Amino acid sequence: MGKIHIGISGWRYVPWRGVFYPGGLAQARELDYASRQLPTIEINGSFYSLQRPESYASWYRATPPGFLFAVKGNRFITHMLKLNDIEGPLANVMASGVFELRDKLGPFLWQFPPMVKFDPERFERFFSLLPQDTEAALALASQYQSRMEGKVSLAMDAKRPMRHAVEIRHESFRDERFIALLRKYNIALVAADTAGRWPYIEDVTADFVYIRLHGDKELYASGYNDEAIALWASRIRAWSTGGQPEDGCRVSPQAPVKRASRDVYCYFDNDIKVHAPYDAQRLIAALGADPALDVVGLSPA
Repeated sequence: MGKIHIGISGWRYVPWRGVFYPGGLAQARELDYASRQLPTIEINGSFYSLQRPESYASWYRATPPGFLFAVKGNRFITHMLKLNDIEGPLANVMASGVFELRDKLGPFLWQFPPMVKFDPERFERFFSLLPQDTEAALALASQYQSRMEGKVSLAMDAKRPMRHAVEIRHESFRDERFIALLRKYNIALVAADTAGRWPYIEDVTADFVYIRLHGDKELYASGYNDEAIALWASRIRAWSTGGQPEDGCRVSPQAPVKRASRDVYCYFDNDIKVHAPYDAQRLIAALGADPALDVVGLSPA
């Protein structure tokens, strides 16, 4: 049975204070609170800058048993270098403290900007560098650049699988070769709902599925009504039981490898008007009513 993880992208939002977060809650306690309302969160700060080992360690301590973090890959690799000469920067990401998340380390999300087009050679090189387990990640991390000295953590507590997902924003990725590359390296293509602004593709390319819901009518702002929540619940049900939605928007005519089940990760990013945490809770409730599904619930506070 595939596990279904539903949560939010980030947790530090000023408009959430006094609405989702109780009035008077200290900012330092926001992750503590959010992680007891939802079972998984994407770390956004790692996208903007490399975080420190002590930050990852504190996030681990602040969250309950069974909680899971997705880690957003650093934009220096995806947006600035655009996958050129990334060996050192990728090692820096792995050395920056992600091992401090231990059993709470979930998938890595690599988001590309609209100006990055599909380049088969460049993307294959990138995919080949992505570690598939923490042991390979540690070997990569040990090659960190000198500027990282004193700001690294190379303490791996156990060998665990590592997963990677890619979110694209250019039409050139509607290419069967891209889907084949993702499948070759077991990397998930993010099904990203962006109110029609960027490509929406649903090809299943890995042993898990990764979804980001940015808003179906207004990017980052609109909430999902009951009909939309029911629609996403139906799609997640199909993916988690090894199938695909019949009306899926797919690029490749080739079916994915057959599986009895797939894990699903779904994150709401419609944060501007404080819809994200409540929409996530509603989707959890919609799926949790089905006893045939393994919807990851909340860990004990």
